[in-house]
Amino acid sequence: MACASCSANVERKLNALPGIKSASVSLPGRSALVEFDPAQISLETMKQEVNGIGYDLVIDKKTSVEEIQKREYTLLRRKTIVSWVIALLVMSVSMGWLPVGNRDTANQISFLLSAVNLVYCGRMFYATAWKQLLHGTANMDSLVALSTAIAFIFSTFNTFWGDAVWGSRGIEWHTYFDASVMIITFVLTGRLLEEKAKDSTASSIRQLMGMAPKTARLSSTPVPSPKGEGSDVSQDTQEVPISTIEVGDILEVRPGEKVPVDGEVTWATSFMTADAAYVDESMITGEPTPSEKKVGSRVLAGTIPSQGKFRMRARQIGEDTALAHIIRMVQEAQGSKAPVQRIVDRAALVFVPVVTAIALITFLAWWLIGGNAYLPQAILSAVAVLVVACPCAMGLATPTALMVGIGKAAQQQVLIKDATALERLRKVDVLVSDKTGTLTIPNQNIDFTKAEDLPLEERETLKPHAREAMTELQSRGIEVYMMSGDKEEAAKYWADQAGIAHYQSKVLPQDKENLVKRLQAEGKRVAMIGDGINDTQALAHADVSIAIGKGTDVAMDVAQVTLMTDDLRAIPEAVRLSQQTVRMIWQNLFWAFIYNIVCIPLAAGLLRLFGIDFQITPMWASALMAFSSVSVVLNSLRLKYMS
Repeated sequence: MACASCSANVERKLNALPGIKSASVSLPGRSALVEFDPAQISLETMKQEVNGIGYDLVIDKKTSVEEIQKREYTLLRRKTIVSWVIALLVMSVSMGWLPVGNRDTANQISFLLSAVNLVYCGRMFYATAWKQLLHGTANMDSLVALSTAIAFIFSTFNTFWGDAVWGSRGIEWHTYFDASVMIITFVLTGRLLEEKAKDSTASSIRQLMGMAPKTARLSSTPVPSPKGEGSDVSQDTQEVPISTIEVGDILEVRPGEKVPVDGEVTWATSFMTADAAYVDESMITGEPTPSEKKVGSRVLAGTIPSQGKFRMRARQIGEDTALAHIIRMVQEAQGSKAPVQRIVDRAALVFVPVVTAIALITFLAWWLIGGNAYLPQAILSAVAVLVVACPCAMGLATPTALMVGIGKAAQQQVLIKDATALERLRKVDVLVSDKTGTLTIPNQNIDFTKAEDLPLEERETLKPHAREAMTELQSRGIEVYMMSGDKEEAAKYWADQAGIAHYQSKVLPQDKENLVKRLQAEGKRVAMIGDGINDTQALAHADVSIAIGKGTDVAMDVAQVTLMTDDLRAIPEAVRLSQQTVRMIWQNLFWAFIYNIVCIPLAAGLLRLFGIDFQITPMWASALMAFSSVSVVLNSLRLKYMS
């Protein structure tokens, strides 16, 4: 896909197919998120339909999308280099820098070079444009194909019949092979730079995918034999591909190696403790201190033993692991669309036909003004309008910023389910928080029969940085309410410890939901954070729902945002990231629209009507078009480095 019209066309095609409930296509993510009924439509049918309008849908799990992209990028780079060589030769010939004889010889050489450029370097534009035309749609390739074809055909006509048709009437004529070649060259260059930049927006996903190991050590027994226990290499293990692991298999993990799948420890040892190993889970939870793992402890794919080694029984493999779930969640979020993107998509569907109409009006206007003598001016102006009007920047404005923002959040252990949640976070006025498990951590090994007699600070402890997080939220103008099922004394104590002014004690699940509804009725935008089943009612009704990653699956399923860390400072960070991302989206959209508003009249030659001798030529139009797309992507990438 090359532009917003491409993704809009694919999305419209998919949504029109029977059996598809919804389809959302991401341009920078190069992906489609489709909800469908397998009884009515198959993936193969979707692929055929998408192929029919000039695109391809990769549905084979064995096919490496990364390899396809790498191969396509290599081909694009080769075509760009060849196009630049041809462009420099054509420019040298047309400008007289290379002595090739008279004008006729120079034009004929330029014709041959331009034909090679169009056939080899620009063939994809014409193939896609033709398929689009057959289905009554159009995209950026249609504009490139139309503009370069017009410039090439007009120049070819002049090369062989210029003197007979124009010269005999006293009309000066020229060829514009350099324009057709440079348009393709600049468009290819822009796409090459754009692909490189878009690749950077997906770096967070690649980092997550890189956490998954490719191989595992398969063992025959849950506990090593005494012979292998004290040695560096166990005697009963063999290294196998990760794809061959099945649920129930026994695996051995050594220091520095990645845990291959999710599972349960069956044996552990280390220099520090005879019956435990220590695993660095910071890449999943954000917690810097290694976790102690004993027999029965849960271990997650992608985490790394820092001390000792252990054996484990595989429980979740492949796409069922927690890491795979995180990757899938981030991919789906990056592929989702913010409300503003829906408007852009609708505009993209009519953008190319509107631009084509403007180009036609430009051609007719110049021809009517000056007759045949102005025909070259009319053609060049129309070509410049077709080229400079780029829907690419408009289509990339929102999704690239979202991809970077959601990816950056994932690196900070904040999983955002969709673009709507990211957009809403910046508008939150109130945070309603559960207490136990959210603000506080219940102490382990407590005799709960005697809990009533213990000091409050020994029932449970305040999470590290919880007070700092609540203070920062309130400094941003976000009110915080703490809801607790505890008695009044305990609720007040922990509210004071966390620096929270508003709290309620002895609440039931319905009370939490009622508070959310009441605050919303007052015009507040409410975020709710919780970790248990008793929080799901309130989470479901909140404007933004936040779950603790170590909480219940039910809470995480309902929530739009999941914290994979106990550090609650991630909440104000997520709010700030939301503000930065939305601000970046509007910057990108402003630039994309202003670019077209300014450049289209200049390309049409409007200033010449007022006596100002300035106009954007087709060659410069292609350069500006490429620059607009790249600039939007590069602007989005600034999000990575904002603090």
